[in-house]
Parts: sequence; C-alpha cells; structure tokens
Amino acid sequence: MKMTSTEVLNILSNVYPEPKSELHYKDKFSLLIAVILSAQTTDISVNKVTPALFEAYPTPYELAKADKEDVIELLKTIGLYRNKSKFIIETSKKLIEEFDGEVPGTRKELMTLPGVGRKTANIILVEMFNVPAIAVDTHVSRVAKRLGWADEKDSVLQVEKKLMDIIPEEQWGSAHHQLLLFGRYHSTARDKRNVYDILDELKVKYCEKDEK
Repeated sequence: MKMTSTEVLNILSNVYPEPKSELHYKDKFSLLIAVILSAQTTDISVNKVTPALFEAYPTPYELAKADKEDVIELLKTIGLYRNKSKFIIETSKKLIEEFDGEVPGTRKELMTLPGVGRKTANIILVEMFNVPAIAVDTHVSRVAKRLGWADEKDSVLQVEKKLMDIIPEEQWGSAHHQLLLFGRYHSTARDKRNVYDILDELKVKYCEKDEK
C-alpha cells in the first residue's frame, strides 16, 4: 500500500531516530578525506584504511607533503586507490594554499577541491556545518525512485531537487541518512520486493509498538 511522504519519513525516523554517517572521523578534515575515499567503495572498507592514514597524516599539512606512493600503499585495498591518493594529497595542498588549512563551509568552495563533487560537498555541509542539504548516492537514488518520488530516468541532481521539494527543509539532513540506511540495509539493490511492503514490515516492528 502506498504511503504519503510524511508516513514514510515517520517510519524511517522510528527505525533510525539519530541517523549519522557510518564513516569514522574526528573532525572536518578527516570526514572530508573519508568521504572522498568512499566513492564507489563501502564505508566498511574506508573505515579499515583510515586509522593508519590519519595516524600518519592527521592534518592537511602532513598529507600535503606525503609521497604519493606511501599513500597508495595505505589505500591499496579500496577501489580507485591511485586516483584517490592523488585527490586527497592535492585537496590537502589546496586547503593550505587557499583556505588556511581549514575545510571551507560552502558548497561552491568545497566543490573546487579535487575529488569533491556535489554529493561529497552536501555530506560535509550537513555533517559538519549543520547546513540543510540532501546528498544523493546510489542508495538514496534507488529508494527515491522505488518510492515514486523520482523518475527512473532522473539524474542525481534531478533526484536531489525532487527530494528537496518533497521533504521539509528541516529534515533534509536526517532524511538523507535515513533514506541511505534504508537502501543500504532494507530496500537493497538485490531485494526486489515492493518498497512499501518493506516499509509496512518496519512499521509493524518499530512503530506500532509505540502506538499501543
């Protein structure tokens, strides 16, 4: 049975009451680097390599001076590790040269950094600057289309804009995480069940007990 967007978000808020990124980080810089590394790679894989990476290069000042081959050695278990090694070194250099070693707080500035696209910029804005935004990755896009909130042919930017129209602005940040986690763990790419049937199951498990 189809549900309103309010009903969907209410269920997801019960399932994930305090949603947050599953990437491990301790500050703006470590989150920025972790998100760059997460492109086409699972958060679990990124979390396995970042402890050693940040121990060796805790700030952009150390990473900017790193030998690319040393960084590659630390990242070789994740996808696209050669390009990502280059990106994070070049991003560190740019942070120092143009932003006094600090992660900038606007989408326009963030997207000037190597390896940072709109999705990565939106994640940083939501997580570290409390700026309302919706980051659309493969999970969010898939769920939005299955819910009928976006069309199958829609681009990532079109999906983002439609979600911004449907979801109240004060919920953008939390809804991004909730849709992502729902797609990652429930309405997965392999699970072809009707998305609303899955939501019904979650409603019974997480919501109806609170209504009794």
